[in-house]
Parts: sequence; C-alpha cells; structure tokens
Amino acid sequence: MRGMFTAGVLDAFMENGVELDGVIGVSAGAAFGCNYKSGQRGRALRYNVKYVRDKRYCGMGVLLKTGDIFSADFCYDEVPLRLDPFDFDAFEKSPKFFCVVCTDVDTGEPVYQFLQSRRDNPLEWIRASASMPLVSRIVEIDGQRLLDGGIADPIPVRHLNRYGFTKNIVVLTRPKGYRKEKSSILPLVRLKYAKYPEFIKAMEMRHIIYNSTLDYIDRLEASGDILVIRPPYDIPVRRVERDPERLKLAHKLGVDTALERLEEIKKYLK
Repeated sequence: MRGMFTAGVLDAFMENGVELDGVIGVSAGAAFGCNYKSGQRGRALRYNVKYVRDKRYCGMGVLLKTGDIFSADFCYDEVPLRLDPFDFDAFEKSPKFFCVVCTDVDTGEPVYQFLQSRRDNPLEWIRASASMPLVSRIVEIDGQRLLDGGIADPIPVRHLNRYGFTKNIVVLTRPKGYRKEKSSILPLVRLKYAKYPEFIKAMEMRHIIYNSTLDYIDRLEASGDILVIRPPYDIPVRRVERDPERLKLAHKLGVDTALERLEEIKKYLK
C-alpha cells in the first residue's frame, strides 16, 4: 500500500503530460502502474479508498477464508471488471510497453513478463507480481509457479537498462538513506516453502540484492544518469493499510513530490 505514493507520482505525470515510452512495475508498482498505460488518472486511489475497508477486499478474514490477504476474486475480478473497470481497450491501444516482474518459486529467479493486451492475461500476471509470501497463494501461469516480484528483483533498473533506454526515472517508496534489513519472517518462509529451496535462497538474499541495487541507483543519480523520485520521509502506511485517509495522504505526497520536480523532470526527459 506504500505504492499509493507511486500512484500519486504517475497521476501527476498524466495530469501534466509527462509521457514515457514504457513502465516496468513490481508488486504494487505493477498493480498501480498499469493505469499509466491505460491513461486512467486517479483510478488507483479511487478504488482503494472506496473498498479498502470492505471485508471482501483485504484483511485477516479474507486471508483465513481464501489463503490470500488481498482477495483474488474481489481485487482482480470484481473491481477491475465490474466495480471500477480497467480500460483494456486503452491499454491495448497505448504504444507504451508495460512489463511486470514476478519471482519463479521453483528457481528463485525473476520473471519479466510483457503485457500488451487482454490476451496476455494481465490481471493474473499483476496478481502474481503483487502476491506477498506467507499471506498469498502461489499463482500458477503457463506452468510457472509465481510470487511477489520484489523478492527476486525489487527495483529492476538494471533490467530496464538492457532495452537501451537512456532516460530512466525510478520511483521509490522509501526515503533516501533507507536500507532493508534481513527479513524477520525467514523461519516461517523456510517452513512453508520447504519444497522450494531456491525460493528460500532468494528470500535470504533479498535484503542484500535490494541494498546493492539502492547503492547502484545512488551512483547513477549522483552522475546524472538517472532521475529518482522518492518520498521526503517514511510514509506512515503499512503493507496492508486499512485507513483510507492514510492512503489519500500517501497519494497526495506522491503528487506533490512529482509536481515540485516537474520542470526538472521535463528538462531531464528532453
């Protein structure tokens, strides 16, 4: 839910004509970033604020009933197909490429999946990318068992560089100086995923990869080779936040942060 900051940044981009050639999103970055390709400004904030307290949406009750802390049926079917429709037509017509990152549970390696149309099964791939370990079921697509992309490649800036883009913007949800600590849930991970030793290794390495990537981003930022947008302070929003007012504040912080740097962003992209 800290990704609501990212949704605010992207809404500010859409409001002010900041056009990028593509997006690569991980977890919440995938779930909210798809609206940038479909051009649906405000959608991520709208449906989260409206339904975050709905017992069908998320929480321990949903987890005990379905095995997912965010309901697969409600979040990836009822909301995007009926209650607050995702614009698949605009998504398909947009020339922007859209890539989501998942983690292959069998190999522990990242999976990068490009999504262009409804035929690509985007909602299921986005669900896989955002499925947190321990509180989500493994998502199986085309024989691959998948979970949260943030485990194997939490900030995929190196992968984006492989496509030859020279002007890259990274949106982070933690303030400058943040470093991830070793996960406290590793004992439970080793117990639950005993059949997937490579996935356990990926979880054990997660903080190391994350911090190494932050160091890499800091070097690129210092040399002017990348533009980084991050919140000025730690956002008071939990992974599973149930307070709509906090979601609004996180979104507003994203909008305000982007607007404060709007001229810098446009100059950089030129």
